[in-house]
Amino acid sequence: MASRHRPLAVSLGDPAGIGPEVVGKCWDNRDRFGLMPFIAIGDPRSLAAVWDGPIAAIDDPDEADSAFDVGLPILAIPAPEADIPGHPSIAGAHCSLDALELAVGLARSGSVGAMITGPVSKQQLYAIGFSHPGQTEFVAERCGISPGNVAMMLAGPTLRTVPVTTHIPLAQVADVLTAALIEARGRAALRGLQRNFGIAEPRLAVAGLNPHAGEGGSLGREEIEIIIPAIEALRAEGWRVTGPHAADAMFHGAARGQYDAALCMYHDQALIPLKTLHFEEGVNITLGLPIVRTSPDHGTAFDIAGQDRADPHAMAAALRMAADAAYVRQSACP
Repeated sequence: MASRHRPLAVSLGDPAGIGPEVVGKCWDNRDRFGLMPFIAIGDPRSLAAVWDGPIAAIDDPDEADSAFDVGLPILAIPAPEADIPGHPSIAGAHCSLDALELAVGLARSGSVGAMITGPVSKQQLYAIGFSHPGQTEFVAERCGISPGNVAMMLAGPTLRTVPVTTHIPLAQVADVLTAALIEARGRAALRGLQRNFGIAEPRLAVAGLNPHAGEGGSLGREEIEIIIPAIEALRAEGWRVTGPHAADAMFHGAARGQYDAALCMYHDQALIPLKTLHFEEGVNITLGLPIVRTSPDHGTAFDIAGQDRADPHAMAAALRMAADAAYVRQSACP
């Protein structure tokens, strides 16, 4: 567990989703989950609609420590009207975007040690003019970082994966893959392992795209023409990189002990093993940012919002990982 530092900031996400519920439950179980002080950002009514715990309104993150044992500290962003759990609205989308904006600002200014983003509805955000593929790209832009220089890592207790391509159709993956893109994602993953996890000499295992990693070219030439040149370029920089590995043999227990992260070629290649192993503890951590940003690896779950059925473990894991990454970064500063 990280030592005490600046409090964490959690944007509640869509007020009609399960974000408010899991954040409230994390405060309820703060000692059992081993959580340091955090503040919520969003509409207090979204918490009150799904959680009967105490809320402590604050005006400044500096008040978080003294308020945390009294109630869940919250920087309030009232929506024009209260959302009904399970029924997203345009007003709620505005509220979730304003909360995200404030969380980024607090993290960039150093007022909080890290930011954790609750789940949002992209459909609702797009309806109000949101032009980014997701929260990751929005946060990167606000931090002045090109989306091409950040990477999404999915992390659990025994596995970390980084997809080279993310939310694109599977049919487009082979056309999008380039050696330069693989190098950029690999470099972000390796530096992220150093900066956020304190691993001095990280080991990266690179998956092939095709079955059996192409079988020497008989099952596809992407490994020979794209992936291997990228691996060789990273090795030439001094990084410990292996592959391309057959993806069907990379994720059993013995294999996972040979690397610190797996670089995967497409979304499901990275997320299926992570969610199979750590469905309730998976964390999305954005690599390549000047700030620490994590999020639970689940969505808004509108279908169960307001029913007291949301599991807080992934949010708790995101809070712990953010705290630990902030501590690693803080310890590395002279």
